[in-house]
Amino acid sequence: MSESAFSKLSLAEPLARAVAEMGYEQMTPIQAQAIPVVLTGKDVMGAAQTGTGKTAAFSLPLLQRMLKHENASTSPARHPVRALVLLPTRELADQVAQQVKLYAKYTNLRSAVVFGGMDMKPQTAELKRGVEVLVATPGRLLDHIEAKNAVLNQVEYVVLDEADRMLDIGFLPDLQRILSYLPKQRTTLLFSATFSPEIKRLANSYLQDPVTIEVSKPNATASTVEQHFFSVTDDDKRRAIKQIVRQRGITQAFVFVNSKLGCARLARTLEREGLKTTALHGDKSQDERLKSLDAFKKGEVDLLVATDVAARGLDIKDVPAVFNFDVPFNPEDYVHRIGRTGRAGASGLAVTLVAPGDQRLMADLEKLLKRKVEIEPMEFDDERPRGRINDGRRAWRERDEEEDRRGSYEERRRESRPASAPKDPFFDQPYEAPEREAAASWDANTKPAGGRVSSNIKPKRKLAALFKANTPA
Repeated sequence: MSESAFSKLSLAEPLARAVAEMGYEQMTPIQAQAIPVVLTGKDVMGAAQTGTGKTAAFSLPLLQRMLKHENASTSPARHPVRALVLLPTRELADQVAQQVKLYAKYTNLRSAVVFGGMDMKPQTAELKRGVEVLVATPGRLLDHIEAKNAVLNQVEYVVLDEADRMLDIGFLPDLQRILSYLPKQRTTLLFSATFSPEIKRLANSYLQDPVTIEVSKPNATASTVEQHFFSVTDDDKRRAIKQIVRQRGITQAFVFVNSKLGCARLARTLEREGLKTTALHGDKSQDERLKSLDAFKKGEVDLLVATDVAARGLDIKDVPAVFNFDVPFNPEDYVHRIGRTGRAGASGLAVTLVAPGDQRLMADLEKLLKRKVEIEPMEFDDERPRGRINDGRRAWRERDEEEDRRGSYEERRRESRPASAPKDPFFDQPYEAPEREAAASWDANTKPAGGRVSSNIKPKRKLAALFKANTPA
């Protein structure tokens, strides 16, 4: 029997049964190193590349230690919050809460999750009934603390998961406020994909003599992921995705973009082109985001187009591929994006589409990966589509041949002209001058001199000139 088998952990029977039902046999490196340490009650600062099972690494030993408080009482006072798990995003919080429920399935330990974007009333009712394990995002947890729905004075274990991401999105003040409500004597576990200087300062402030566990190099990508970088224009990126999906027989994939607007547009366009697609970004309501994730997990859609809100921690099994439609602005996000495939030792494919304007972003990525990235040319099987293609920018595709476009335009103009009226021969005759010039209209009205003048008209008086011209002497 392997030393890294779960059966070697001597877990309590309810936990061991739940783990066996979930199909866990061999521990991942982070689990094999972290679980024995957490079982001793020591603080842990753990780093591992994404997708290596960090959730089980802290959940199982904490549940094992809390079994001494297990009881079947219905009184909320008998079920105070004893373990607090903080995460940066709603999707990740919901995912971890589901895992904890599965691990504690055969125990009397209660768990709950609270995050923003949802009505607080159902969350409040659940908290009032009492829970031992509370999974939360920082902002919503502070809302419940201020409303006196969550009392944290009996917390024994605190987990800061994806701590680097929480700092990136500005949760440090919220974390400091939350930690100020907790007892000084507690076990604190900090798990992160990277150990930045900011993370180390946070650990020095809130962890007491922690055991550092690193099972991979910082910012390392999983060796099981096949990575490709293809040079394409912005207009050809969708064609590239469709061709690779068809050639590789890919059933499901993540497609990551850099903006929420671009995410929504790309999802709509791919859906119109015949691919079952859903979008996941920050402008969607929490209910819509959960429905999109659920549809993807059930296999009802082929492509999940997402911003980096889905790049961290989401654990969806057997996703064979990840497409980077846009090169990420932050090179560290590349590691997290491609970590959505090739999880738990499985193989995966990561394709990054590099446009001509991405040189600076690629240089930053090469610096992070500490290697030169080979950018491959993209060869398409089919001809480039003609006509108007709405790719979110309402751009016109150029014709392959300039002459074809000009000829087609002139042909359409000729066809659109109305039929001409019959010609009048008068207008075709050359100009001929008249024999005698006709008098002008103003001259024609003047009466000839010497004609008869009416007696009623007085003759004009002749007046002397005011100035007389000087005549020479």
